[in-house]
Amino acid sequence: MAAPLTPEALRGADMFGNLDDVARADVLAAGKVRTLPPGKVVFSQGDPGTTCHTLLDGRIKIVQTRPDGSQSVIRFIGPGEMYGTVAALMGKPFPADAVTVVESLEVYWTVAAMRELMARYPEIAMGSAASAGHRLFEMQDRVGEMAVEKVEQRIAHTLLRLVQQAGRRTERGIEIDFPITRQELSEMAGSTLHTVSRTLASWDDRGVTGSARKRIIVRDMDALTALAEPA
Repeated sequence: MAAPLTPEALRGADMFGNLDDVARADVLAAGKVRTLPPGKVVFSQGDPGTTCHTLLDGRIKIVQTRPDGSQSVIRFIGPGEMYGTVAALMGKPFPADAVTVVESLEVYWTVAAMRELMARYPEIAMGSAASAGHRLFEMQDRVGEMAVEKVEQRIAHTLLRLVQQAGRRTERGIEIDFPITRQELSEMAGSTLHTVSRTLASWDDRGVTGSARKRIIVRDMDALTALAEPA
């Protein structure tokens, strides 16, 4: 049987990083911890927003379905990040699916429990607002990229964001530490599978990137950064 989590587990969480261990212990006691297998749908788009979530380990993708039935990966959630929380606190349905990419560990709370925690510890509400604001700015950047950048720049910017969020240094370069398909990359970059596959193949040949078994490695960060800049 796994040992219970300690308050230290929340030290890196965006909502709880400014709390002391006593407060973090209260936060853990108010929530429920669970392990999720790969491919688990944590919640579905359109479900009532009744729970607030923080990922402790693993990776979760947020997938939105459009009216025509097509789907897009909006972002990947990493350890310490909240998800589903803003919709739940606003009393809105979840705006997208949350699906585990690898085995993951999370804490979740009812809306009532989270509101009580925020009233007791205003730092939690401040952390939540800061995290939501960061994502808003990121989305604005992505919308701007879609409007003015060429597809190669958008793919490069998408990879740079993934490296920043989940880059792990290895002997071969900086590896994005979770499986990501070229289809998912194309959705995030606002491109097509054909274009992303062709672009990555070209970059692989030039030594900028490398890929195998749904893993992408950035071999030359300077070159990738240059590709993201205007010509």
